[in-house]
Amino acid sequence: MFGVFDRWYKRKFSDPNAMMLLMLIIVTTVVLLVWGGILMPVIVAAIIAYLLDWPVTHLHKRGINRTLATSITLIIFILISILMLVGLVPIISKQSVNLVQELPLIWDSAQKWLASLPQKYPDVIEVDYIKNTMATVNQRIVGIGQQVISISVSSIGNVAALLIYMILVPLMVFFMLKDKELFLKSISNILPNERRLITQVGEEMNLQIANYIRGKVIEILIVGGVTSAAFTFMDLRYSLLLGVLVGFSVLIPYIGAAVVTIPVAIVALFQFGLTPEFWYLMLVYSIIQALDGNLIVPVLFSEAVSLHPLYIIIAVLVFGGMWGFWGVFFAIPLATLVKAVITAWSSPIQVDVAPEAGTEKI
Repeated sequence: MFGVFDRWYKRKFSDPNAMMLLMLIIVTTVVLLVWGGILMPVIVAAIIAYLLDWPVTHLHKRGINRTLATSITLIIFILISILMLVGLVPIISKQSVNLVQELPLIWDSAQKWLASLPQKYPDVIEVDYIKNTMATVNQRIVGIGQQVISISVSSIGNVAALLIYMILVPLMVFFMLKDKELFLKSISNILPNERRLITQVGEEMNLQIANYIRGKVIEILIVGGVTSAAFTFMDLRYSLLLGVLVGFSVLIPYIGAAVVTIPVAIVALFQFGLTPEFWYLMLVYSIIQALDGNLIVPVLFSEAVSLHPLYIIIAVLVFGGMWGFWGVFFAIPLATLVKAVITAWSSPIQVDVAPEAGTEKI
């Protein structure tokens, strides 16, 4: 057994390229774990730069100076972002306040419905069980309310940091796009000579992360927009708020869709009851989710995602636990990175120099 392990160790770790790749992964992971909060503006800027690199490169290929192409693209992006914020934030904020104010009525109706269950099904549901359930839920609601208040108070101190980010992030995005080749050359100069596996994995991940970020933004806009329009057409309250939640739920594969279904169903049930309108709305919502999973995702991520659903769920849990929201957002690219590293590591070692006579290739 030890002989098998020894041969595996020599085969995989005797290659300097493999050791350099392993060291780079360890250093990068430690840096993100220790200084991830400090580097958050840089991470956000890199995400936006990935998103805007395609139009900048497209304009540059048409003969426009890269600095001018970057300026045009960034200005258009900022204007669109401002218009969306001005148009959506007031409506979403108002609907959020109204929903919070209506939550006691929703919970009161739910309590009455739960209290009626023992009378309808005395042989199945006991009164004490319903009372204990309602008491537990009431305690949870109080706890959630206290958490919301504490978060709101603590977030006041982050306003200054947010204003700083609003200035720093666009500047960093501008320089990342404008001096892209310069940054890539600088990174290449830093890397060691034994970089075959690093280059192989880096090139694959660069393409997949760019495709993933652009595809995920497009998916959020499509799913959120279509859902909001459908809910508005069917006169569902808080249609824009719920549509935005459904749109952002695609950031968490599989789990997000299941979780966001709960508020959609609760609001629809409170408004319509168990009427045909409720079932029509849930049918439309199910169709949107089915189209997202079976049409939109395959079209947008055909080249970026080739992972089993179980691996994706495990990646969401692992990386979400490590890095929170950004770990969830990048769960699929990070899982793809792990797969790319394993694939590169499993490939036959390519010797960079010509082998001596009489030696055997591994």
